[in-house]
Amino acid sequence: MQRTIYTLLNDWANTAVPLIARRSSKSRERRELADSWAHLGPSEDATMLMVNVKLCAFINLIAAFLWSSRDYSVIPTPRDSTEKEMLHRILRVDHAGEYGANRIYAGQMAVLGRSTSGALIQEMWDQEKKHLEKFNEILAESRVRPTALLPLWNVAGYLLGASTAMLGKEAAMACTVAVEESISEHYNSQMRTLMEEDPDRYTELLKVIKEFRDDEMEHHDIGLEHDAESVPGFWLLKNVIQLGCKAAIYASQRV
Repeated sequence: MQRTIYTLLNDWANTAVPLIARRSSKSRERRELADSWAHLGPSEDATMLMVNVKLCAFINLIAAFLWSSRDYSVIPTPRDSTEKEMLHRILRVDHAGEYGANRIYAGQMAVLGRSTSGALIQEMWDQEKKHLEKFNEILAESRVRPTALLPLWNVAGYLLGASTAMLGKEAAMACTVAVEESISEHYNSQMRTLMEEDPDRYTELLKVIKEFRDDEMEHHDIGLEHDAESVPGFWLLKNVIQLGCKAAIYASQRV
């Protein structure tokens, strides 16, 4: 009976454990531990002692897997309902913002894609696509539902991008300046909140937000470099767009 138990456990463990360790671990030490598992193979003198050794190693690998998942998760497990609500609001509105930005650039490309500004707009759009992809991953990982207003932002963002682009390259850049400034300011506000709460706890999230904030500020500066302020009524257009952005941020956090 002992030999049967050992054989079944050994065959399963030799297959499953290295797979778990290699796929989940991001450290060389854990990969080496997984590789060393093979050296604990069966022998004619196998006893239940070997089974115990393998069980202990298996438990250590599972702990390594769980710790690895924790190490590389952007969002920590909420400690209470208050923290959960805060994090969900942050993720929901950031996802909505990046989604809306993508639709704005899509609208701009529909009008100006073949113009001399097309390549520049596409470059900024490609960065926004990466931002949205990252937040899609984080929302799925953290089981956060996106805002129910995405269909509205889909249409509104596209129309904003296309309508300003129809007024010319400069108006499209003015739209970019207004939107990216609003998003950057919101990211800054989130960073201040997280820093005040616990910067060590939110290290990974802060890195993501800072990286994306820097990209948005780069887009803002590109807009200014490409004559955004030369549009007649620039400050009025900018303030109207930013007012809409603030309303969208408020709604997306709550709906």
